[in-house]
Amino acid sequence: MIRPVLARRERVVPATQAAGFVVGIVVALILGAILLWVSDHSPAEVYERMFDSAFKGTDSLSRTLERATPLALTGLSVAVAGSMGLWNIGAEGQMMAGAIVATGVAMMADGLSGPLLIALMMVSGVVGGMALMIGPALARSHLRVSEIITTLMLVYVAIRVVEWLETGPWKDPESFGFAVIEPVPEQAALPGLFGRANIGMLIALGLLLVFWLAVSRTAWGYELRLAGSSPDTARYAGVSLRRKVLTALLLSGGIAGLAGAVQLTGSAVRLESGLSNGYGFAGIIVAALALMRPSGVAVVAFVFGAVQVGGQSIQTLGVSSAIADILQAMILFGALVAVVFFNYRIQWSGPGGESSIAESGEPDLAGEVA
Repeated sequence: MIRPVLARRERVVPATQAAGFVVGIVVALILGAILLWVSDHSPAEVYERMFDSAFKGTDSLSRTLERATPLALTGLSVAVAGSMGLWNIGAEGQMMAGAIVATGVAMMADGLSGPLLIALMMVSGVVGGMALMIGPALARSHLRVSEIITTLMLVYVAIRVVEWLETGPWKDPESFGFAVIEPVPEQAALPGLFGRANIGMLIALGLLLVFWLAVSRTAWGYELRLAGSSPDTARYAGVSLRRKVLTALLLSGGIAGLAGAVQLTGSAVRLESGLSNGYGFAGIIVAALALMRPSGVAVVAFVFGAVQVGGQSIQTLGVSSAIADILQAMILFGALVAVVFFNYRIQWSGPGGESSIAESGEPDLAGEVA
């Protein structure tokens, strides 16, 4: 029986990551245009509105950067774990945990000056994210329990804690019956740069640079990558896999917690159950498209920020903002398919399971994709 199999190309396309991302964007725009046309909307008009709202003028650009900031931080959070072959699916909950602890600190230390209070809230956000991650990290490093399941389950725990705080001990006494938490002190607001952009963007860029340098230029980063790509080799070289797993997951949770503190002090005025706004889950897509690389995280986060801002603006045209989520998903699938075909080609196996791939000396990857 003849069947298709994948074989690695002898010459792969250079800059596969960037090329795949561009192809993904093109595929998303084409499929999105078809979807809009079928829905009796003008693709040109919708795309023009999305582009203008995301890039035209400093105010539009600042909105895009404001959206891109938490996406970059959660994307980096997932990438830190991903650099060792781990998947942090719970950045959404760690964002909430970071915001919870940061809010508690702000309530207890609201008399502090602005810079000191902001710094304290940032640190407490990191601690909150790590606190929610400590259980999955220990379970993964010592018991080999999948971090995918445990981190995802804790997302809903963090959200329920916020809902309890809204209606219980942290309920704003001046909310007139509405279940909301009192706002953070005015001095806790992050200083602005221009428009709606604030220094949270600089915090995200700084962390991306630090992580890139740490992974590519230090022995710690080399050991982290080695442990992720070849655990047996790392173990033979004397690298403690348990320690690396703990380090990677705790750092991942801490960065997601920082994203929650940045969102709380930069864009939101109070802790609420919708503060994470799906940024944690979108960060998984950002990191995947960036191939867990910090430089790619920055670019993908910026593009996704623009897509989300544009998605909000087209509601005035009678188009659902869900088109933004659809475009993000299409970019991901388009890019993944493009990268596969950049690196592999389809060949057909012969009768009896024999393949022209085997005859040419190339590896038969049918078992990997079957």
